[in-house]
Amino acid sequence: MSASLLIRCRDTSALRVAQTSIRTYAARNEAVADPKKEIIRKALYPGNIRNRASPTGTWRPDVARALQHAIPSVQAHNTIERAWLLHKRHVRKQREAELARKFECMRKAMEELQRVDSRLYMEANKREDPRARTDAERELAKKLKTTECRRTHHLARDGTMNGNHSLARSSILFLLLR
Repeated sequence: MSASLLIRCRDTSALRVAQTSIRTYAARNEAVADPKKEIIRKALYPGNIRNRASPTGTWRPDVARALQHAIPSVQAHNTIERAWLLHKRHVRKQREAELARKFECMRKAMEELQRVDSRLYMEANKREDPRARTDAERELAKKLKTTECRRTHHLARDGTMNGNHSLARSSILFLLLR
């Protein structure tokens, strides 16, 4: 008789769905709750969303049917794919044309600068070695700590101090040597 009870208990437990326990002793009175808050809570946190398609797309059992409805054939898919690649190519060509236009304007401006003032043209095209230091910077580096030396070299090299690009190299060295 006990064996038949165990078999019956096993059969019924296999059909049970796992449920979380509910604390009824700490639950709020439903009549006291604000109806607006309850409506919002039920909309945001539905009781069971496992068996429905969610609006955010986290679970869709009908995804194959939806795709078949939206894109009915391989030919339509390939057409859309080719159109997207064509659009990307047009955007890329527009960017390249804009860059070519800017480069041509810069080239014309540099030719004009060379024609007007060759000294400014040479200064604009001078390539500076970022590791190169002047004599004043070397003397200052001997006196400063390592971090201050790096900061001084960086400021003097870029000609900047706290993002202010109007300061020249000499004014930065003057400020640091004070």
